[in-house]
Amino acid sequence: MNPNGELGGEGHAAPIENVTFDEIAIGQSASLSRQLTVMDVELFATVSGNIDPVHLDAKFAADSRFQKVIGHGMWSGALLSGVLGTRLPGAGTVYVGQDLRFTRPVGLGDVVTATVTVREKHADKNIVVFDCRCTNQLGETVVTGTAEVVAPTRKVCRAAHTLPQIQMIRHDKHDALLHKCDSLPPVPTAVAHPCDESSLRGAVEAAEAGLIDPILIGPAAKIRSLAVTHGLDIARFRLVDVEHSHAAAATAVALARAGEAEAVMKGSLHTDELMAEVVRKETGLRTSRRISHVFVMNVPTYPRALLITDAAINIYPTLEDKVHIVQNAIDLAKVLGVETPKVAILSAVETLNPKIATTLEAAALCKMADRGQITGGILDGPLAFDNAISAEAARIKGIASPVSGQADILLVPDLEAGNMLAKQLSFLANADAAGIVLGARVPIILTSRADNVRTRLASCAVAALVAASRRPRIPTALAAE
Repeated sequence: MNPNGELGGEGHAAPIENVTFDEIAIGQSASLSRQLTVMDVELFATVSGNIDPVHLDAKFAADSRFQKVIGHGMWSGALLSGVLGTRLPGAGTVYVGQDLRFTRPVGLGDVVTATVTVREKHADKNIVVFDCRCTNQLGETVVTGTAEVVAPTRKVCRAAHTLPQIQMIRHDKHDALLHKCDSLPPVPTAVAHPCDESSLRGAVEAAEAGLIDPILIGPAAKIRSLAVTHGLDIARFRLVDVEHSHAAAATAVALARAGEAEAVMKGSLHTDELMAEVVRKETGLRTSRRISHVFVMNVPTYPRALLITDAAINIYPTLEDKVHIVQNAIDLAKVLGVETPKVAILSAVETLNPKIATTLEAAALCKMADRGQITGGILDGPLAFDNAISAEAARIKGIASPVSGQADILLVPDLEAGNMLAKQLSFLANADAAGIVLGARVPIILTSRADNVRTRLASCAVAALVAASRRPRIPTALAAE
């Protein structure tokens, strides 16, 4: 077994052969080694329920007795169990008792070797007593003790059981997104028609998180009644009384146009109803940019945030539309901290094919970027999805690309493709999502009744960061005064 705890070589499990009671000799020993990783600590915490922050929180652990994150003591004890169950005596062993003393902490990166040595044999019940010892990579003892087992009497030799692969599903990337807003003031946000529990609760929770300062727009009596029914405190929020959802959308846009709101948030009205007011030429929030939507996806199996656009506004965007759509996404990626966003322009294939219009559009967009018509990012395409997110897939196909495996932005062919891709990542890959509409005078938060709290807060966080990036910057000298 290697330091990572894997049996055998080349990824194949070695056969397991036990040692029967009659074959066991006094003084006989066996060992295995494993390196303690963050995943080990988190898995052990998940299985055992022991979530003591000294094992999981680096800041907390820095002020603890050992001044660092340490592994659970019983993680080392579990290694001893592994030796007894797979090495000596092996298959068929029944644990009777265990006595352990933990003499030194095990930190992340330490390699622990667990060794059991036969001390006694009792033939009447096939009992074997072992001395147990765990040492680290420096030879220091971290655990001592004894174990008592019933040894097997029947010889067993068989292939080791193949264990499932484990993928840790984390949500810390969305947490990092929320932390970016810690120093920002709440964004005045016009919430259009929050007349169901989901939309009203979303606004209240975002306010409690310090992300927005909601202006609730809709039938006042209905909103107050809804708040009472669901135990939501809205007393401190501005409430604008209008008759129906259409008036709420118009009022929300008017407040943003007048500068009273720096963001607009969709309530329980339909997206089309809100966006119709946003795009009105005379009274809406249009700019010279095409309005587009971006999903910010944090996928457990991908190392960086993945921006997918457009999956909610532009149904069949033209080449000209895509220039604006990709520029909106590049600008957002920069706000989120990506210095030079890499854009993968998706199609079904990675070669130019006159019969597939999106491959020609991809080539045109790349050339437009070369000529400075799209700025701030690195574009490549056409790329099939696998080549966009996997450098290995691109290598196998002979594609040399500065974007493959490093894509920050996926520009999809049309709304249907983008919507399906984003929802597949959410529901099949356990991705966390946030959504924002760009290209208008203010960011627009489109929420869904199916969105969980994390998604709603993350969407508000993205809007807060965009709004902050648009505020006039105070010169350093003036700020100091």
